Amino acid sequence: MSGQERLSLADLQARAAELLPKIGEEASQREAERIMPYEEIRELADAGLLTWRVPSEFGGPGGRVPDVIQFVIDLAAVDANIAQAIRPALGFVEGLINADPEHQKLWYGRVLDRDIVGGAFGEIGAANGVIRARILPDGDHYVANGHKFYSTGSLYADWITITAADEDEKPYSFTLPADREGIRRVDDWDAIGQRLTASGSTYLEDLVVYPDEILDRKPKDGERSLVTPFQQLVLAAVEAGIAKNALADATAYAKEKARPIKHSYARTTVEDPYVQHAVGEMAARAFVAEAGVLRAAEVIQQAQAEGAGHQERVLAAVEVAKAQFIAVESALKASELLFDVGGGSTALRRYNFDRHWRNARTVANHNPRYYKAGIVGAHVLTGEEPPTTGLF
Repeated sequence: MSGQERLSLADLQARAAELLPKIGEEASQREAERIMPYEEIRELADAGLLTWRVPSEFGGPGGRVPDVIQFVIDLAAVDANIAQAIRPALGFVEGLINADPEHQKLWYGRVLDRDIVGGAFGEIGAANGVIRARILPDGDHYVANGHKFYSTGSLYADWITITAADEDEKPYSFTLPADREGIRRVDDWDAIGQRLTASGSTYLEDLVVYPDEILDRKPKDGERSLVTPFQQLVLAAVEAGIAKNALADATAYAKEKARPIKHSYARTTVEDPYVQHAVGEMAARAFVAEAGVLRAAEVIQQAQAEGAGHQERVLAAVEVAKAQFIAVESALKASELLFDVGGGSTALRRYNFDRHWRNARTVANHNPRYYKAGIVGAHVLTGEEPPTTGLF
């Protein structure tokens, strides 16, 4: 059991309300100057804000899925990079629902001790989710080699969950200390957006893996996972937060800096009907994105309830896909509409307003939204179930 103080859900909500505005103060500058948010992520962990979903019987606050998803939205509304960087940590905790009691006790305790878990799963250039990293037996342990990319949050982590396959293509998932010899983490993520998520390379170089570090967190045979919809919903929550962040910047700019254009009939920008329309549409899109994400979170929660079965899990996958589609569309459009509130000056680099669109676009590229819409449509029309890949 953790030696940390036991926090309630109300404690976490109060700490988030206090800490998130501080994190948001320099978020734009960090993104513009590539200042990695090591201190900010450590502050979140030290405040217990990665423990939402640790069950009360293990000493945690026992939060529900909507509680942690609301936190992700609120965090992304001040810093989308950090909100995505902690996705592996939140997903790891969610995945413990499928772990055996011994591993649950061990890992819930580590999370309550404020440890951060990162991930190294994807591989650049690997088609159809093929795993090229290899893990092979070597005496009483294993040895892993390979190059992982999209290692979101790894630079900030105390532990890293890594996937590799054996000679028969059987996948393994193992979680081990981030500073172990044989792990080399490189900040080579150079995307147009989400530049501070530490989503670059993790090299496995004769990495020793012990049998007790291989952690099976898959659902029972024949059972759909509820962890993958959760992971996808975190991405949607980041998009919803980006829409809210763009709205906040547009509102502040219109009130404090913008001036009516020459042929406007308005005396002030905030009285200009076209600016009002732009901000109103942004507000509507941010609202529907957040509402859809929270609705999907509730459906995941219901699918975890005692007595829930296969159909509830299918519904969770479908509802998350709906929420993702709308959240992506809303974030992209809101990020574009921001530039309609203040004319040419909104494009000045010092405001860094383009980060919202760049970040929304980069998050959206994780999973093409047209696949989401198509699979939802197939379900509505024919009853076809979503695939059981890591994207649903």
